[in-house]
Amino acid sequence: MGSKSVEDMIEASSGVHFSGFHMDGLGSRNIEKATTSSATENVHKQPFVIGVAGGSASGKTTVCDMIIQQLHDQRVVLVNQDSFYHNLSEEEFARVHECNFDHPDSMENLRHGQAVDIPNYDFKSYKSNVFPARRVNPSDVIILEGILIFHDHRVRELMNMKIFVDTDADVRLARRIRRDTVDKGRDIDTVLDQYSKFVKPAFDDFILPTKKYADIIIPRGGDNHVAVDLIVQHIRTKLGQHDLCKIYPNLYVIHSTFQIRGMHTLIRDSQTTKHDFVFYADRLIRLVVEHGLGHLPFTEKQVITPTGSVYTGVDFCKRLCGVSVIRSGESMENALRACCKGIKIGKILIHREGDNGQQLIYEKLPQDISQRHVLLLDPILGTGNSAVQAISLLIKKGVPESNIIFLNLISAPQGVHVVCKTFPRIKIVTSEIDIGLNEDFRVVPGMGEFGDRYFGTDDDDQQVMTPVPYFNRSC
Repeated sequence: MGSKSVEDMIEASSGVHFSGFHMDGLGSRNIEKATTSSATENVHKQPFVIGVAGGSASGKTTVCDMIIQQLHDQRVVLVNQDSFYHNLSEEEFARVHECNFDHPDSMENLRHGQAVDIPNYDFKSYKSNVFPARRVNPSDVIILEGILIFHDHRVRELMNMKIFVDTDADVRLARRIRRDTVDKGRDIDTVLDQYSKFVKPAFDDFILPTKKYADIIIPRGGDNHVAVDLIVQHIRTKLGQHDLCKIYPNLYVIHSTFQIRGMHTLIRDSQTTKHDFVFYADRLIRLVVEHGLGHLPFTEKQVITPTGSVYTGVDFCKRLCGVSVIRSGESMENALRACCKGIKIGKILIHREGDNGQQLIYEKLPQDISQRHVLLLDPILGTGNSAVQAISLLIKKGVPESNIIFLNLISAPQGVHVVCKTFPRIKIVTSEIDIGLNEDFRVVPGMGEFGDRYFGTDDDDQQVMTPVPYFNRSC
């Protein structure tokens, strides 16, 4: 059976479907790849891809099974690297115990084929055509599992999360002896000979070095229930973001990196000092602002470079202003000014009292705001009621709904639903979507009272004051 690429398998696994694996034969069936109307739509349909690596018999499959069990309400596909081993010829089969299955060359099938139909490799006959192939249907989560799954950078780049299962060598050897003698029908001398000749040297040379690529290292494998529970919680959070983006094409969550996750960790930590909180919040805000600006309309523009060559680029949107929701929204103004020289910034003050007690107290907006694109600034989207009131005011002032981009650091799903359903043509740009709201309508896990932490005030010290609006008349 010809092999097929992981990239195509993941693409084929990202459309609408009704189940995970089907144990159907190959027959003459083909899987049609879903086409999308735009690149943005295609991104929203991408599954969450997890790579699980580790030494032979380290407990990778057990960890994968535990993750799948806890994600029972999601569509999950497990793709095992073992399925992509080459079939052995008669000559190779005759000296099977001299074949090194733990060498990276065994990844050729995985790298160069299309894995829509996954072969079932039989370790007794050393062939993949003994059993019917498994067909991969579209899924929410794809788990790629294997000893060499991190070896190729092209495969690593497909993964949203990389897990390395780290188990003591003696434990792995004991498991391998039990597995190979009982499940694969091999004698113990052959198992030990293969282990000393191939398995251990290959682990030291090829598998252990890939540990540095892991996002998460799990000691003790499947025995580490706490680690698996935390991983599943993180996956569920990410799936929530993906699901909301599928529902609302006007919701944009900036691509998560280690830097972004690290900054979120710091600003969410209750022990972080005010100085550090402000520093890392400002960095995140700048990223959100830059991402939001990327959704503004542009015009093509040609310029002459210092070398006398013509460069075809784009010209920035000229008619733009910011509007901050006092008080927390003011923390985002400096980042906007740093990105947009001389931009006008208006103010809206909405008194928050419980879930439904919003009341507009103050507004000061540019007189020509109806002719501008508006970046609405508020770092936290909770219930969405304040955002709805602020957006309603902008629309009342003549701003087209499609001209509003709402920028925030974290969003609760409830707030996203409220805003996107009420105003389907605005854009929301956020850096993370949290789990939800608690009984006090606070975002959880959240980061507490953003305004108090950023400006260094306590709840007891807050006073409602009429702010002086900031306008730079150069724009």
